[in-house]
Parts: sequence; structure tokens; C-alpha cells
Amino acid sequence: MPRVRTVKATLMPQRPDDLRFTWRSSHGIATYGRGTQQTVDVLEQAIRAARTFAVGSNGVNAIVDAADALFYTQSGGTTGPAKTIRRTHASWIASFDVNHSVLGVTDSDKYGVLGDIAHSLALYGVLEGAHLGSEVHNFFGLRPREQAAAMRQAEITVLYATPTQLRLLSSAGINMPAVRHILCGGGRLDPELFAEIQLTFPAAQLREFYGASETSFIAWGGADRPKGAVGQAYPHVSIRVDAREGQSGEIWVKSPYVFDGYAEGGSDDTRWSEGYLAVGEIGSLDETGNLTVLGRKNRMVTIADQNVFPEDIESYLNSFPQVGQCAVVPRYDPVRGSVLVAVIQGQEAEDLLNACRQRFGPLASPRAFFWRDDFPLTPAGKPDLCAISRWLEDQA
Repeated sequence: MPRVRTVKATLMPQRPDDLRFTWRSSHGIATYGRGTQQTVDVLEQAIRAARTFAVGSNGVNAIVDAADALFYTQSGGTTGPAKTIRRTHASWIASFDVNHSVLGVTDSDKYGVLGDIAHSLALYGVLEGAHLGSEVHNFFGLRPREQAAAMRQAEITVLYATPTQLRLLSSAGINMPAVRHILCGGGRLDPELFAEIQLTFPAAQLREFYGASETSFIAWGGADRPKGAVGQAYPHVSIRVDAREGQSGEIWVKSPYVFDGYAEGGSDDTRWSEGYLAVGEIGSLDETGNLTVLGRKNRMVTIADQNVFPEDIESYLNSFPQVGQCAVVPRYDPVRGSVLVAVIQGQEAEDLLNACRQRFGPLASPRAFFWRDDFPLTPAGKPDLCAISRWLEDQA
């Protein structure tokens, strides 16, 4: 049996007297995009009336008065059908309190979110801002340049976004000096994008975080984290990797932020063991407790007896200026079993194939590159791998 590597972060006790969302924001929520105001109004009414509520593709539904203070949201749906996540209010309030303390967020801050609140990252940003009494703005539905211009005009100070959303914002060429905190989750943040973000948001402290809809925050870090790592355990989180130090294994987490279960759908990769939860992610912990995430088990591809994580190749391709968005997906091959292909939005470039072969070797590199003007994203702002795979089937 491999030795299990475990790290834990502690910071402050949780407040046991605040277990239900409170709509402290006196500003309301400014919405700019496609029909979001009615959805936000129903969400606010449900919280003020202390009702259990569900947020999904059909908007917000207030369900019943409930003493257990539950709510329902959806997973990102990047690799398959979205799952309905059941959570307690307290599981998110605990991290609201941490961010309030660590980041110094106050009721004078202005929160910005870019995605549909049907998905957990945008919903989290809206609820954290409202719960802490801050002004909240939702820019979902606008084009990136319109989002950037509206954010600058609104003087947003705290931004929740995915790497894809930040890449699109940075490409707009609009400087946003008021932003002081960016929390980036939902994908890898490559060094080139990190540099672009620093130019677009010159006063911002950028924190990349790793988590899932089922777990919320697991680890986070800033510019001082080791290359390739996300960072160290988020406060009150214990991380366990079933592998020897420095080697990769499945990531398990114990924390006050985990979900209550699935209301719809499920995953064989989601499992409990001795109070720890795993959701099918592979990674490693170094001697200082920094977590490196390799990717999801269900995306790992075995090519000629070599395990390959498409996320590694996507992160590398995103470092090229010609690449706007990209996804690397497996295709059936009668000789090797599987090969990888890359679907890219951007300017066609012949040097990418050779660059990938030099970086990852000829077997693990994409065998073909497909270029398209548009690029399918989920409402959560991540590449829609299911739609991309269907498109490739049509090309074949």
C-alpha cells in the first residue's frame, strides 16, 4: 500500500450562529445580459423568505419553507450531462466568512460575475457578495468587450471567473484598474494568461483555486505558488492523495464545504471514505503541501500504454498567442486504441503540431488539429467537450 500524503489548513473557527443565507446587499443586483433580472429577483425573494430554492437551466424556483436551509444547483456539464447538486446554506457561508477575513472583502466592494447563475461558480459569487453586503453585478450574456467596458464603468473590485472568461476579457484590450481581487476557478491558468491578466487588471491580486461543484474550495494560491501547482489547502480543508510524496494519485478532501449529495444524476467517481470525499481528480502533493492537479480520471487517455491527461496539452496550447480557445479530445484509432485531436479557435498555425511533439512526444501529442471560428462553451464558461465531440463526429 502506498503511503498516503495528507495536508490540512486551519485559520479560524467557523461561526455556528449563521447557517442560512442572508441578503445583506442593499444595492440589489445589476444585470446586463440576457433576461437575468427576473431570475435574480426570484433568487433574492427566496432567500429573504427563508425558502429552499433550486437554480437550474429554467431559472430559479423557490420550493418550500425549510428548517434545514438547503439549495440546489447544477454542475458545469463539461464532460457529460449536468448533475443537480444538493447543498446546505452553511456549506457556502463557511467559505464566505473565510474570504471575508482573508481577502478583506467589505460591503463597499463591488462583485462581478460573468456566467449564468444556473451554474455554481457564478451563483457562488452572487451569493457571497449579497451575503457580505456588497454590490453585485452580473455580466452574463454580453460579448467580452461589452463585459469589460461595463465592468470598468461599474468599478468592479472583486471578480469571479473561469480561465476561459478571463482570456476573453483580456483580449478586449480594456484596462480595469479598480479590480483588487480575482478568484479564478474551473480550469488551469497558464503563465501566459497570468501575464495578460496582470496587464488588464494591474491592481488585482489573482488567486487561482481548485474545487468542484461537490466540494467547493479545496486549494488556492497566488503568484508565489510553485510552477504547475494550484496552491495549498484552502482554510479548514484536509487534502489526502493516495500516493507517495511527489507521486500522483486520487485526490480526497475533508472539509466543511462539501455537498449534501446528488438530487439528480450521479457519478461513479464520487465516493466517500473515512470522512473524505473524492470526485475523480488525479494530482500530487509536494513536501510543502502544494497541490498539483493533473486532471480528471474520466478524461485520462491511455495511448500505447502511456497515461495522458488532455488538460496538460490544453494548458500548453493555450500559451500560444494564436490560440483563443482549445479542447483536446480522444478519438478511436484501430491501431493505438485512442489518439488525441485538438479543436482550436484562433489563427491557424503549422508550428503547433511540431511544438506538441517536442513537448509531449509523438504518441501523446494530438494527431490532428481542427480550427473553427466559433467555439462551444457551457453556460458556466468552460469548453463544452460534449458539443465538441459531436462536432468532430460530424466532420468524420
